[in-house]
Amino acid sequence: MANLTLKQLRYTDALARHGHFGRAAEACAISQPALSVQIKELEESLGLALFERGPREVRLTAFGEEFLARARDILQGTDELLDLARASKDRLAGRLRIGIIPTIAPYLLPQLIGRLNQSHAGLDLHVRETLTPRLLRDLSEGRIDTAIVALPVSEPAFTEVPLAEESFVLVRPAQDAAKPVPSGEDLRRMRLLLLEEGHCFRDQALAFCNTPQSLPKDGLEGSSLSTLVQMVGAGIGVTLIPDMAVKVETRSANVAVARFPDPQPRRTLGMIWRRASPLAPQLRQIAEVVRAALHDTQAA
Repeated sequence: MANLTLKQLRYTDALARHGHFGRAAEACAISQPALSVQIKELEESLGLALFERGPREVRLTAFGEEFLARARDILQGTDELLDLARASKDRLAGRLRIGIIPTIAPYLLPQLIGRLNQSHAGLDLHVRETLTPRLLRDLSEGRIDTAIVALPVSEPAFTEVPLAEESFVLVRPAQDAAKPVPSGEDLRRMRLLLLEEGHCFRDQALAFCNTPQSLPKDGLEGSSLSTLVQMVGAGIGVTLIPDMAVKVETRSANVAVARFPDPQPRRTLGMIWRRASPLAPQLRQIAEVVRAALHDTQAA
């Protein structure tokens, strides 16, 4: 049997994740024919098919699933060897793969990237914006080095570092600006606009209203905070957004912002990484940069 290559294993992993040759090739930054050739050569070396090829998607065979589970262990082990080399340096350099949830990313990244450019010149930053469950999976499987999320995540395999506290504010139509600020219980009886399921911010908003983790009666969903605020501006309902999003999301909407009396609804923002990561000391340095960027964002 010919030697297997890490490149072939990475391409196989990408194809399994995306279920499509074109998307997998784009994720690997190569041409689709090149990716197809590498996977075909791997299958020929193995003497078995890894994928079932359909007209619209590809999926792993039973052998492919078993093969890929072991291949991912190899890929993660290889990445950890590279991390070990990077961890021998005082300051993190090279690639940093960082995940961040959508209710933080657009507001924090401008400040964070600027600060990282100053404190870690030459750092090759790769940002992945997605929902918390996907980030936890990516972190566990070694596809990212760290993530900025709302805490706690309560995963024993991860180190959690709290960095900042943030309040939620009420966004309602501009004509309602003079009305009393509703309590969490009052919000249960209003048309509350929420993010789609899977967003931790949705769960936090429902918890403040003491509402079960399902869409309230007459509630509506949006895919982003921007969508929710624009819906409020159109008079459809009310919503909650994090404090850091107020300046960006309300500047072009006909809405009023109100703060709740204490105890205000709030969330804890922080960083997480694998407890076994060799990069833990360097990631603590990065966490301090994130802390400063969060402070800048909240003060803006």
